Amino acid sequence: MACSPEEQEDNKAEKKQSDVTKSTSAETPKQKTPMADIVIPEDQVLPMEKRGGDFTLYGKDGAVNLVDYRNKVVAVYFGYTQCPDVCPTNLAFLGAGLKKLSTKELENVKGIFISVDPGRDTPELLADYTKYFHPKIIGVSGTPDMIDPIVAAYGAFYEKVSYSNSAMMYGISHTSETYIVGKDGKLSAILPHAASADDIVTAIRNALSTKAAK
Repeated sequence: MACSPEEQEDNKAEKKQSDVTKSTSAETPKQKTPMADIVIPEDQVLPMEKRGGDFTLYGKDGAVNLVDYRNKVVAVYFGYTQCPDVCPTNLAFLGAGLKKLSTKELENVKGIFISVDPGRDTPELLADYTKYFHPKIIGVSGTPDMIDPIVAAYGAFYEKVSYSNSAMMYGISHTSETYIVGKDGKLSAILPHAASADDIVTAIRNALSTKAAK
């Protein structure tokens, strides 16, 4: 599942009509874009054991290093703040899952939202955006040269798509998996788009139950 540029245009038009999310009517004009949902061919999908890795990006309070969260469990998600449906859906489920954890469990869990839209997603905007879903989720980004190797290492993908007649100027298609990083810094689970809060809790608790990194 990916954040489709066509969906972005549909939802932008709908928001002008109502603050309540609706299905696009037949009368709503659609901007044609060159991409729909991103599907990575099976022979190009990296096995989980080859995905992941440490990274350093930047948020409102400075550098965020994944290695600093050793012996904790981290949920990583790639997206951007102007994504109309896919990112809010996944982050809402992640936030709901975090709310199901005990206070003690939460002490050892972190959510990291990596923006693939650094041109618009400032550290301050990311901080405001992520705290809406849960205070344990932080937003980070960096230059494309910093972001792209991380996206590739996790087996994710994104692509900017220009809009010819839109105030947004462009949208971003991207894959929408949630990556659960275990205490040892290696991937413990990869959750699909719209994984339920219960599935997220199960994946986090499984990772928490493993031995701490040495």
